[in-house]
Amino acid sequence: LDSDWLARSASGGTAAIAAVLPTLNATNLGRGRNKIYVRGIADSSFNGPTQATVGQYLGDVRLSYNAPDPDLNLYDLDRVEVLAGPQGTLYGAGSIGGIVRLVPNAPDSSSAYASASVGVSATRFGGVGGDVAAMVNLPLAQGRMGLRIVSYGAREAGYIDDPGRKRRDINSGHNFGQRLVWRIDDVAGWTVDVGGVYQRIRSDDGQYLLRGEPPLERRNSLSQPFGNEYHLAYVTARRPMGRGELVSTSSVARQDLSTVFDATGTGASEAPRRFEEQNDITFWSHETRLSGGGAKTPWVAGLAAIHNVSRVSRWLGPPDAPEQIAGVRNSQLELALFGQATLPVTRSLYLTMGGRLSMGCGAGRLVGDGSDGPEETSRRRAQFATTVALDWRLSPSLSIYSNYQEGFRAGGFAVAPDGSATDSEEFRSDELSQFELGVRWRDKDRDPLSLRVALFAVDWYNVQADLVDEAGLPYTANIGNGRIYGLDGEIQWRATPSLTLTAAAFLNQSYLYDVPPEFGEPNRNTLPNIPDDGLRLEVAWRTQLARKTSLTVDASFRGFGKSNLGVGPLLDVSQGNYGVVNIGARLGFPRFGLSLDISNLGDTRANSFAFGNPFGLAGRNQMTPVRPRTIRLGIDARF
Repeated sequence: LDSDWLARSASGGTAAIAAVLPTLNATNLGRGRNKIYVRGIADSSFNGPTQATVGQYLGDVRLSYNAPDPDLNLYDLDRVEVLAGPQGTLYGAGSIGGIVRLVPNAPDSSSAYASASVGVSATRFGGVGGDVAAMVNLPLAQGRMGLRIVSYGAREAGYIDDPGRKRRDINSGHNFGQRLVWRIDDVAGWTVDVGGVYQRIRSDDGQYLLRGEPPLERRNSLSQPFGNEYHLAYVTARRPMGRGELVSTSSVARQDLSTVFDATGTGASEAPRRFEEQNDITFWSHETRLSGGGAKTPWVAGLAAIHNVSRVSRWLGPPDAPEQIAGVRNSQLELALFGQATLPVTRSLYLTMGGRLSMGCGAGRLVGDGSDGPEETSRRRAQFATTVALDWRLSPSLSIYSNYQEGFRAGGFAVAPDGSATDSEEFRSDELSQFELGVRWRDKDRDPLSLRVALFAVDWYNVQADLVDEAGLPYTANIGNGRIYGLDGEIQWRATPSLTLTAAAFLNQSYLYDVPPEFGEPNRNTLPNIPDDGLRLEVAWRTQLARKTSLTVDASFRGFGKSNLGVGPLLDVSQGNYGVVNIGARLGFPRFGLSLDISNLGDTRANSFAFGNPFGLAGRNQMTPVRPRTIRLGIDARF
């Protein structure tokens, strides 16, 4: 990642990555509560007990299992890797859509230095926000031990008013976090990293509107705050093994999610009613792998284990004394052996084969009314995910490839759709396979002109989805089988040493079949949230104004096609069909830089990819607008 881009964009988190990668999409529920998708592998807009479709990592550490995107700040990262899925062979359950891997800069035991970034932003029709981030690198023992600390915080300005409660900018939010890594070199040949992450996200209210109301206004009986508190601790040890490397990582993550919705009008009277959900998740993960073979013929083999426990508690009733209703506790255990290797068939043709054998089981029980129900255990399952790929390297700059990949998600238990305190339902595991054919021509980091194009087809069986019933209460079900056909590509042209032009686009067609009757007619439902097409154009210009002074200017357009909120008549709500223009500039000096960025330059008004309040979905009048035009002034420095 370019350090200049990070200084300007790190506070945006996952949204900043999605802004430059059209195949990476996310819902727009608000920071810390979004679901992310790669290449149209999308199940629903809602958060529930289903496992995420995209696996997220910080270095070698898995961040979560069945939680929304933790949305970590990107400051002081070395790079971001996005792998299209399924990636079941190397990454196991929950990577059917792909992988997003944040790779932080490692501690440096040779010298002490620091960096910092500060920004102030203003949103049209809204308030003033700001962000700050800093990194300190300390050598604790020269050449042997180092410590790297990153700390950050931000306030996001609200832009929606509630005249009924006489409140302005109700959807403002803030976040604060820290990352720490302590590296010890050469412990009996091992390099050991001990690290931790803490992040807290709070939003004051939802960021949706109601059609028919004045622009950027919404009336509610009460506030609808959200909170996401994330803790992670991990140990990673690595050492050379001949021409290969042995890596072992163990981690534990804790994520506490709290959500409030205005449920007024859902009971026998019109008196204010409050729905509150608390989801407490503990996730243990371990992986040990041995890899080698070099760049042309890499191989890897290893073992992995995960254990995830989530407890969802819910309350519904008067704002000052809501009553506890049915919730659910789920636990999942998975053990796996995996391996993958690339071998030359001829001098120009390479074959990759791999497999992952997973053994798992789950258990769940209803919780609520002060007592827990009997535990139900799912059947033990054995699943095998395979990868087969061919790479035909016609020349050093041109290759044609094809691959077949598989992935899966485990099943679990959820509250029945009627919200009963005595009934639960088991949702089955789902499986996904993908065939891809692509072409790569030249390297965009080295060559003036480069091209990448891929065609893919996906079969998705027993699609899991988190949904809401007609009363507005969450539940989970298998919604049928799905097919996705897609095309994505990117072309980059470095027209001059200073000017670079980039165009990226995708086409995506999906449909569901074998759909249960309650979800509508078969072959008429598309998978939710993902637009059927998208485009990103960028112009970037960089020049030296003086020997130690540089100027960078960039402008981009991101366009989205149409999609639907979800599956079934209740969720058949149109989204998308809009475009956003962003521009920015940075004036760089040897040790500091000044930047100006304007997002949503044209102040686009459209319904983005999200829902607002599940208790009001039956009105079909909710929309989640794109954040109005926002201007940020920033300064970054290195010490």
